[in-house]
Amino acid sequence: MNFPLLDRYLNSLWVEKGLSDHSIAAYERDLRRFGEWLAERGRKSDRDWSDSSFAAVSRAELQDYLRHCYERGLSSRSVSRLLSSLRGFYRWLIREGIVHDDPLALIESPRIGRPLPKSLSEHDVERLLLAPDTSTPLGLRDRAMLELLYACGLRVTELVQLTVSRVNTRQGVVRVLGKGGKERLVPMGETAQQWLEDFVAEGRPQLLGARVSEVLFPSQRGGVMTRQAFWYRIKQMAAVAGISAPLSPHTLRHAFATHLLNHGADLRVVQLLLGHSDLSTTQIYTHVARERLRLMHAEHHPRG
Repeated sequence: MNFPLLDRYLNSLWVEKGLSDHSIAAYERDLRRFGEWLAERGRKSDRDWSDSSFAAVSRAELQDYLRHCYERGLSSRSVSRLLSSLRGFYRWLIREGIVHDDPLALIESPRIGRPLPKSLSEHDVERLLLAPDTSTPLGLRDRAMLELLYACGLRVTELVQLTVSRVNTRQGVVRVLGKGGKERLVPMGETAQQWLEDFVAEGRPQLLGARVSEVLFPSQRGGVMTRQAFWYRIKQMAAVAGISAPLSPHTLRHAFATHLLNHGADLRVVQLLLGHSDLSTTQIYTHVARERLRLMHAEHHPRG
């Protein structure tokens, strides 16, 4: 089903906010489902449905849709994300003069607890880092990538998009291009630096062969590795290491932040290294660190 109004909005997100394809796809999925529900509701009530029905939605209809979502089994977290998508869409409709009153104004988002990021212990991280077979070019690449991911707290997307010119092994720093095109300098540490130098000197030339590429960590075909491909590699290496803890693409980033705080790092330093624009985003890791200390106390203290 075509939704020209929705297509205009999604295009504005790409042009004005520079959101990633992944983020825009999530908005589109949420809003198209809402549009399809409106169309179906119109058919059942013998009401003509058109793209302008988005603008004619009432607060009661939105509440009906949220009830419908809960009945389908959506979690509070999913409904909260859906409401965020709808709020952005209706703010744009108001700005464009298509809607005059916000039907979401008095609708509250469901209360949800903020989950603690899943991390790994320092011992598990060490096992994961040792998993790649560094006698092969691919294994050497994977080891260098894991070391850099953990040493710098990078997002997986930031890691796979690194170019040779963004790494200075002489100074031991990486120039990272983060969300919103924001750039930050992150020190890589001696161990990660050594593995990176080994890969650039030995593994990378073997992977590229006669091809020329600016990509720091090329795929077997010499191009940019997708984040999904590297995530698959991480799961493979976790299986080799015998790690049963649940993993996510951000696991080593979470471990980086948590272990820094456990060893006494300043929260604002961690904020800068992670590239968070708001300190409140980084503060979640203080809860992780406190939880880790609580568990250690309970396990080792005679009256824990």
